[in-house]
Amino acid sequence: MDASNVAITPAATAEEAAAIVTALELLWPRPAPPDPHAAPSGKWRFSGRPWQAPTSWPAVRYR
Repeated sequence: MDASNVAITPAATAEEAAAIVTALELLWPRPAPPDPHAAPSGKWRFSGRPWQAPTSWPAVRYR
């Protein structure tokens, strides 16, 4: 978060603005770095959607 992009209205005193920007910086979510000790997952995850499948695929029939 960049404090230069924060607009505070009505105008705050310098001390109030510093407190608001500090609170925003502390509370703004930041991405967590990857854990280098975590074991890689061996699970395969399907991320596609049925409506994204090519029309050349055969239709799936469940019986």
